[in-house]
Amino acid sequence: MENINKSRLFNASCLALIVTAMTFAIRAGILTQLNTDFALNDTELGWVNSMAFLGFPLAMIVLGLLYNSLGPRKIMYIAFIGHLLGLVMTIFAGGFWTLLISTFFIGFANGAVEAACNPMVADMYPENKTTMLNKFHVWFPGGIVIGALVSQFMTGAGMSWQMQIAVMLIPTIIYGFLIFGQKFPETQNLESNTTENIKAVITSPLFLFMIVCMTLTATSELGTQQWVERILGSAGAKPMLILAMVTGLMAVGRYFAGPVIHRLNPTGVLWISAVLATVGLVLMSQATGSMVYLAAIIFALGVMYFWPTMIGFVGEYMPKTGALGMSLMGGAGMFAVSIWNPIIGSWLDKEREASLALGLDADAADLAAGQATLDNMAIFPAILILLFGLLYFYMKRKTNDQGVSAAH
Repeated sequence: MENINKSRLFNASCLALIVTAMTFAIRAGILTQLNTDFALNDTELGWVNSMAFLGFPLAMIVLGLLYNSLGPRKIMYIAFIGHLLGLVMTIFAGGFWTLLISTFFIGFANGAVEAACNPMVADMYPENKTTMLNKFHVWFPGGIVIGALVSQFMTGAGMSWQMQIAVMLIPTIIYGFLIFGQKFPETQNLESNTTENIKAVITSPLFLFMIVCMTLTATSELGTQQWVERILGSAGAKPMLILAMVTGLMAVGRYFAGPVIHRLNPTGVLWISAVLATVGLVLMSQATGSMVYLAAIIFALGVMYFWPTMIGFVGEYMPKTGALGMSLMGGAGMFAVSIWNPIIGSWLDKEREASLALGLDADAADLAAGQATLDNMAIFPAILILLFGLLYFYMKRKTNDQGVSAAH
């Protein structure tokens, strides 16, 4: 690691993740404006959302496979160019199809950030992988807080959605400045043989099990947050403030993740998280007014450790999967969210139409649609309660067996 400015690269990684998160938050905040300006229904908005979550896993899978040959420096350059191109194209989008294309570019850039930074952080801090990955991933919820508050302020001030997109060009240019001309680390502490990585991925039942779990954790967290404005818009609370509060709590929790993960171990953290996420979503599906905030806090406690702990679990317990394993985990999560986004939008459309047919007014129909959709969303973490329970006891038995073998 000689002549490598680890703190500068880590800060650049965090700033790139802030841009990634701001694209997520501001897109959530401008959905109603896009609905009005381009006459898009929720199903169509779901397809626009899905492009970000489709570009993300494609970048992670492709660049994860190429990580050993390209290295983190070139992949971060790809992320920077993708962010610039996608944001500028979004600002000048003229309708549904141009929004689809520009959102895909943004999603691809977001995936490139994860593909480069997850293994790079793990490689720079080999003795502290899970904790440092949690500190890195602080800035996904942290960036959502920033984006949600920016969107809330700018929307309240009557500023256009194009101006909200343009704000994100500022941190993009800054992280570009931080990475250009820097020396990046070579892969040393993860398995860097791509053939061995692929073999470790396809021959590990545990890895495939974790991939399935990742699709559920990501949809529980990101599927809910991406639709917060449309789901909770008529619940008597300010959706973007809820998003800022939820992700703010997540940022704090991730920053201080070390002691929690050490005390409970990763599988214990995941199991408890699934319980809290399920309870939070069920409560949100029934709450109105100030009670929405309480339910959202429980939901935040549930999802705050999902993403980084899943990635850290692979880096810690399945290091032979290398950068590819981390990329595939993140990619599987985002791909699942891309599939579910149009479905979530269709749930809202169908429930709203059904409520209007019963004679409810527009606000009551929106509230009923949002609550019914949250009920559906609660199924994802509920399944995880069972799966993570099985994982907890499997890993506990495996650890005990290894201890007995070592003793003999």
